[in-house]
Amino acid sequence: MIISMPESMDMDGKDRNVEASHKSHNPRSRKLRSLVWNDFTKEQRADGTYIAICNHCKKHLTASSRSGTTHLKNHLGVCMSSKRTKRKKLVVRRLALKSTEAKNDGKTGGADCFQFDQELSEQDLARMIVLHGYPFGIIQHTGFKTFLRNLQPQFKLVSFETLKADCLRIYESARLKLQEVLGKLTCRVSLSVDMWKSNVDMEYMCLTCHYIDNDWRFQKKILAFLPVESLSTGEEISKAIVQSMCDWNIDRKVSSLLLDNCSFDDVVANELLKFLRPKGSLHLNGDMLHVHSCAHVLSLIVQDGLELISELVNKVRDCIQYVKSSQARLAKFQDAVKQVGAPKKPIIIDIPSSWTSTYVMLETACEFQSAFTWLASNDDEYLPLSPKDWGDVKAVTECLDVFYQSILKFSTIRIPTANLYFNDICGIHLLLKTSCLSQYPIIISMAKGMLGKFEERWGTTRMVMAIASILDPRYKMKSVEYFFQKIYGDTFDAKDKIENIRKTLVTLYNEYALQSTHASSNQTFLCYAGDNSSCASNECSIGAESKNSTRITLSDARRGLDQYLQEVSSSQSMKSDLDMYLDEAVHPSKEGPDESFNILAWWKFNAAKYPVLSMMAHDILGIPVNIPLDNDGRVLNQYLSSTEPATVQALVCAQDWLKVDIEAGNLDGDVCMPLVPVNGDEFSPLSK
Repeated sequence: MIISMPESMDMDGKDRNVEASHKSHNPRSRKLRSLVWNDFTKEQRADGTYIAICNHCKKHLTASSRSGTTHLKNHLGVCMSSKRTKRKKLVVRRLALKSTEAKNDGKTGGADCFQFDQELSEQDLARMIVLHGYPFGIIQHTGFKTFLRNLQPQFKLVSFETLKADCLRIYESARLKLQEVLGKLTCRVSLSVDMWKSNVDMEYMCLTCHYIDNDWRFQKKILAFLPVESLSTGEEISKAIVQSMCDWNIDRKVSSLLLDNCSFDDVVANELLKFLRPKGSLHLNGDMLHVHSCAHVLSLIVQDGLELISELVNKVRDCIQYVKSSQARLAKFQDAVKQVGAPKKPIIIDIPSSWTSTYVMLETACEFQSAFTWLASNDDEYLPLSPKDWGDVKAVTECLDVFYQSILKFSTIRIPTANLYFNDICGIHLLLKTSCLSQYPIIISMAKGMLGKFEERWGTTRMVMAIASILDPRYKMKSVEYFFQKIYGDTFDAKDKIENIRKTLVTLYNEYALQSTHASSNQTFLCYAGDNSSCASNECSIGAESKNSTRITLSDARRGLDQYLQEVSSSQSMKSDLDMYLDEAVHPSKEGPDESFNILAWWKFNAAKYPVLSMMAHDILGIPVNIPLDNDGRVLNQYLSSTEPATVQALVCAQDWLKVDIEAGNLDGDVCMPLVPVNGDEFSPLSK
């Protein structure tokens, strides 16, 4: 038996009803003075103990006199129901303030409606710190203190420790929310691993989860940001990944892994296969588990090609370095630019480790060819390129332009579903084969080397992209058939590769079909089982009695119809939704970029029509086959580098998760400064 107590209290926190109801049997009962009791109801159990029930989420917590109220305050910090209620009250107060100000036509009387809330303001401060990557020490800055004092004198600035605790509570609350979301997912997830460095020679492993949610929206969440200073082997890195998968309870939901920026990627992939295969949850027995990023593979291929023509690249680099080596030489080159009418833009020298900067250098050099030629005739110290060299530079630039434009295109795709890359990758494959027949020997040499690396490194990833392309209703099998016939010619090799993709598609589909409606399919079969002796339905009993009677009942007629339907159905081959999908005409394409077609909206609309195939599309389209990676740019800023690892993980993950609130409109839609810079540029906030 629980004795319920009313919630009415005075402004000072005194619960008069509670006090009155207990005075007779408990004269020593303490008055509930803490404001925390505005959010809790204190009740007495039959055994005489007390509990505090959250008015928002109804959770029971201890309310003994010795337990205090700290645990109750901590609960409110993570109680999403409480936060939503208080946030709504704040919004209502702000709307009321705006309405009153409008009625007063600018008069100051409207400000009286505003009610300051210290707790909500503290939460807003912590959320601001997390969202924008500000250091905790900002609360000690004189300018920040002055700003807050003039903005809201009633706000009491919290301590460094309190602010940190508030930020960690935001992380914990968002973590529980995300864990609930992942637990309800009906689809699979893909994982990517990225390695980061700090200014204190400590490495971090960033584990990111990619998936298409139950509402067919592409999602990307950072799950862990862990220090790996002691993880010097692939086995130890894989153990950290396995632990994270188990912590998030997604070890049976993994579809693919992308490990391009991870040390010992092949070792890590093999170790994870050993862990996941015995669970029996991997499709194709894990053959599609380890994939590669398009941007990463293309970068490796181009770097290999540039090494083959390094002599020519060095010549161009030397010419530019000569011009930029002194102000006098640069001034003379600028005179040459004016003389020949070359474009008025700076000449660029590359970063050898970045092939995109090398491409830009070669392209810019071609625009200044006439200026370099003029310089050669007016500067005896300058060593010019020969006309043949310039011809080779132009040919190389034209070849690399396809790769460069593809990288730019890939980097601007807003929703990177896996169907958007197969056509372009096949186009690059076709270009390399064509370039092997070029009139320029240097292009032939470079193209042959790149082609070999291209065919060696794609493997599983191109299979994933091909299946994703088939799941694009605008192409289906047509893209695979067209490009493979172009690349391999009308030969047995082309037909064999097309058939291999088709067989893999069917095998994968069959695995989904077995998992989809197995129970309901068995039930349907049992209903048409006819003479099945285990049938215990009322209809079967009536049918059994009719065998001993000469009278024909309606049940006999119905059973005969059921038997006839079963015989006819068994003699006809039923079409799967995969067969229906492939047999139907392709969806008409409209002009514009590929990503302008919302494939996720199409599958959401057609999921009922293709129930099994839509499950497959859910998983395959969410595989991150293109993640831009920059091995030289993964460096934490100074603030995070000097912060303890557990806090770093909380701040990085919480900032990533709070972006959902911005997108949903729960927060102002401004751009937050990432704690982990996506482009490698280091953000250095003021240190505490």
